[in-house]
Amino acid sequence: MLRALLLIPPILFLGLAVLLYTGMGRDNPNDLPSVFLGKPAPAIEQAALPGIPAPVQADLAQGRVVLVNFWASWCPPCRAEHPTLTALAAEGISVIGVNMMDREGDALAFLAADGNPFSSIAFDPKGRTRLEWGVTAPPETFIVNGKGEVVYRFIGPLVGDDYTQRFRPELDKALAAE
Repeated sequence: MLRALLLIPPILFLGLAVLLYTGMGRDNPNDLPSVFLGKPAPAIEQAALPGIPAPVQADLAQGRVVLVNFWASWCPPCRAEHPTLTALAAEGISVIGVNMMDREGDALAFLAADGNPFSSIAFDPKGRTRLEWGVTAPPETFIVNGKGEVVYRFIGPLVGDDYTQRFRPELDKALAAE
């Protein structure tokens, strides 16, 4: 019995080492793929912020690429990526915002101060849409093709090398496929 108990620590260590080794061998260990890749985009909350149109499901399948960005006014990385979203909107790319787990007044004040790059915004103070899309925390951005299918999920702010080397090539690929 004592010999069997002495084998438990080395077996546990070996199992952990195998798990860590296989995890390090993934193509991109920071990628958390969405279960929706290649599938129709989930529903978006229909509530709106005052004076800003709410998205409708048809906005996700309008025949051209659409970005769905989950954000909150209390989120520093969301503030950091805001100029990138503004630049994407200036390029003519439709960006649908989902304001999650936020207060209406705070969200409106953020948009008033920094501008509104969103074609429409869903106001989701309880985070239901976040759960439907599998969002872990803001910001997260999804690329949805013209047929309304999710083709890419990006976790984190759209800034720096992550934006230029990971997100932008996927967006360009989706735009080329239109």
